[in-house]
Amino acid sequence: MDATAPKREQAAPQDNPMLNTPGPEHDWLTCLIGSWTYHGSCMMGPDMPSETFTGRETVRSLGGLWTIAEGEGEMPGGGMAHTIQTLGYDPKSGRYVGSWVGSMMAHLWCYEGDRDGSTLTLESDGPRFDGNGTARYRDTIEIRSNDHRTLTSHVLDDQGNWMQIMSAEYHRTQ
Repeated sequence: MDATAPKREQAAPQDNPMLNTPGPEHDWLTCLIGSWTYHGSCMMGPDMPSETFTGRETVRSLGGLWTIAEGEGEMPGGGMAHTIQTLGYDPKSGRYVGSWVGSMMAHLWCYEGDRDGSTLTLESDGPRFDGNGTARYRDTIEIRSNDHRTLTSHVLDDQGNWMQIMSAEYHRTQ
């Protein structure tokens, strides 16, 4: 570095709208950090029997503002699936936000939602089971204890009712 070069003044975090510091909403996400195993069941489509799945997930923090969950497990019907989920809180919108991708599909799920106590409810649009257009989905994460959480997924049907399509139990291993 050239000692004669003028020094750049650095903006203080409060002067830079691109910089955020974690707040209480971000702190809540820390309860997800750790290693987990999961087991659950899901419906693969209307009039189809429920199928089970198992796996493991590791959740880490990214700068205290985001969590990144990396999962792998046996898919219903066989084969391995790998998933990545991000969750954070957007102070400008006042909502939790995130994304989910999986090795079994090309759709990027973008979440937005709210928390009520120990329950985080996220909504997203995604492909319909019949392949014709999109549907509204709702994922609910409930913290039952420091070592136990649940994930329940619903789809909004054509009559405007939320239909449960998946539920999973997560247990902390570390």
